[in-house]
Amino acid sequence: MKKISSYFILFLAAAVMTGCSGLNKMKKNQDTIRYEVTPKVLEAHGGIVGLTIKGEFPEKYFDKKATLTATPVLVYDGGETPYEKVQVLQGEKVMANNQVITYSGGSFTYNDIVPFKEEMRVAQLMLRVEASRGAKTVVFEPVKLADGVISTSTLVQKHGRAVIMKDNFQRIIPESKVADIHYVINRSDIRSSELKGADINELRAYIKEVDADPDRRFTTTVVSSYASPDGPITLNEKLSVNRGSAADRFIKREFTKIEAAKSGDFFDNITTPEDWEGFRAAVENSSIRDKDLILRVLSMYSDPVVREREIKNMSSAYEALKDEILPKLRRSVMTVNVDKIGRTDEQILALARSNPGELSVEEILYAPTLVTDLNEQLRFYQAAAQTYPKCIRAHNNIGHTLLALGRTDEAIRAFEAAKAINYNDEVKNNLAAAALVKGELVNAEELYNSMTTQTPESRFGLGVIAITKGEYDNAVNLLGTAPCFNLALAQLLKGDVNRAKATLDAMTETCNGKAPYLKAVVGARLDDRNYMLAGLREAVGINPAFKAMAKTDMEMAKFFADDTFRSLVQ
Repeated sequence: MKKISSYFILFLAAAVMTGCSGLNKMKKNQDTIRYEVTPKVLEAHGGIVGLTIKGEFPEKYFDKKATLTATPVLVYDGGETPYEKVQVLQGEKVMANNQVITYSGGSFTYNDIVPFKEEMRVAQLMLRVEASRGAKTVVFEPVKLADGVISTSTLVQKHGRAVIMKDNFQRIIPESKVADIHYVINRSDIRSSELKGADINELRAYIKEVDADPDRRFTTTVVSSYASPDGPITLNEKLSVNRGSAADRFIKREFTKIEAAKSGDFFDNITTPEDWEGFRAAVENSSIRDKDLILRVLSMYSDPVVREREIKNMSSAYEALKDEILPKLRRSVMTVNVDKIGRTDEQILALARSNPGELSVEEILYAPTLVTDLNEQLRFYQAAAQTYPKCIRAHNNIGHTLLALGRTDEAIRAFEAAKAINYNDEVKNNLAAAALVKGELVNAEELYNSMTTQTPESRFGLGVIAITKGEYDNAVNLLGTAPCFNLALAQLLKGDVNRAKATLDAMTETCNGKAPYLKAVVGARLDDRNYMLAGLREAVGINPAFKAMAKTDMEMAKFFADDTFRSLVQ
């Protein structure tokens, strides 16, 4: 009995030794496993760090009864982040459902993502491996697979383009006064009764009023004279000319003492022998029983003789035309044109600062365009909202200015006040722009997509959001063609480095140093040392914080030992 027990103990010990030997051999030969990581330097896109690991085991490496667990981990200063999926592999004699690696060799492919954190900018991807056989487990030495993390995508400027609602201020506002003189059929003399009409009296009063007003000036006076489209054309031509001459003499007498009328081009005289257009309009607006038939004749025939004949053939209709329509067409129309001159910029600005309540809504909305100081612009818009509380433009423009001042929460309240008046596309765009600044990307996207019509501003905002999602082709399409930082960034991230360089070179804004820093990244990707150094030099000159970023930015890893690079980031 003792002999049997001894044999069992010896067998168990041998099995354990065999198991340990197999696992230790795997550990000892772990450097024969070949790993390939894509990308070689990890990158953040769309807020995540993704990777692909391909592993290949050589022949006679994998113990037939072993199980191997491999966990990729991003290790960085102050912490680490393991990838959630753990790769489990097994030998060909293990009774489980994991991927089998035979004794003759084999391979595996692994994919996963983790959320990006700023601390990961300087990190190492380590692979932690352990193998087990039965109750025995052996922990391998950690294997470094890659460096990371390139975070160029996080440079995106999360802001939209707010829309300002423009004023309709016009310093010179055209106005006019019209009066008619009507004639008896086949006559061109002006009856005294016509000169006593209300419109003539109003015209005379208007001329005197303008002449006495220093803020208004006469520009032209036009006399348009007509004959009705009945009777011979030769007679009508003579009638329209004579009527024009009579009306012209009358109106010139009214301007005898007015200086502006002495200009050679002040008076204009236009004649129309047969007023078919006026005839058509008068018929359309009439209640004549056969008006549709008359209008059909006008559309069917262009020859005035044929038109007149066909209309006269409709005897009952023609009688109505003689009484209701044709007399109104025998006329001269006198139009006096005037420019009303508004306040000067200096006057508007002075009142905006001292007594904005005296300004019209268009003047007070125009006043902010006369200054560059955002705080003063804000005061003017606030005065506009106080004086005209139902003016959506005033509330919207308050929000626009507050957003430019970095007072985002106050801007949102102003946009909400505009929304209460009219929830239009401009307000939706501006609320979305504010949401972008606050990092509320889902809300911003919903607002942009709720707009009735896409605009360059909403497309820009959606382009910014596309960058944050890692949708770089879509971002480039949305951002348009005007050179800007986000467009250059999207072009770079989609792999179009040369186009990104052209966009950056066409820019005038530095975006607080971001634009030249991106030039440094572009130079590094193109292996253009001079372009890289020039961009970096400009960036750190604007914002010294870029020194620390560049020092550890894996985009520039190939220049870490460059003396000029090192001097710039110290």
